Amino acid sequence: MTALIFDLDGTLVDTVYAHVFAWQRALAEAGMPIDGWRIHRRIGMSGGLFARAVAREVGRPLDAAETEAVQRRHGELYRELLPERRPLPGAVELLAELRDRGVVHGIATSGRRPEIDASLEALRIGPETTIVERGDVLRAKPEPDLFIECARRLGAAPDECYVVGDAVWDLLAARRAKMLSVGVLSGGYGEDELTRAGAFRVYRDPADLRDSLDELGVVP
Repeated sequence: MTALIFDLDGTLVDTVYAHVFAWQRALAEAGMPIDGWRIHRRIGMSGGLFARAVAREVGRPLDAAETEAVQRRHGELYRELLPERRPLPGAVELLAELRDRGVVHGIATSGRRPEIDASLEALRIGPETTIVERGDVLRAKPEPDLFIECARRLGAAPDECYVVGDAVWDLLAARRAKMLSVGVLSGGYGEDELTRAGAFRVYRDPADLRDSLDELGVVP
């Protein structure tokens, strides 16, 4: 049985740059201004890991209270910047086709509820779809926990799973989970970066992936 496990932000919904701007403002308010491109390179990590990584960039560690405050402020700003979520091209159609064809699939995201709820609604996902979020596991990407838990819930062995993601953190976590990975360019990483991180195929966006499902062997 072949199963597909999707990242959410930047893979199925166009939210990466809203996250970048929200983190940039939250950090600036906390007295830690940082260039946007440095933030972009960290999107896909959990909020806690992200805050610690950014602290290294600015040369000052954050204590637990500061980390929590910055994460909370990021969430507030993100919802202000992007109250409605836009699926990436072909994302809704891709997920609908997988459901119609009976292809086993799920979503594993470093985001948390209720922050991700609007994205799931925009994708027209119902309760039949397996969703694993940050609060369901001990560790987030680049640790493999999200993908391992998603595979477990899907009833699939790791070597039967493809992970679809837009960031190197997705692909590194997939390698550590012993899963093959597929990259999409819709999160802003380049094809060379995704290939070096382990992607064996790279597609432009979900629409391009949908047109190429036969290459993954998940549809006849």
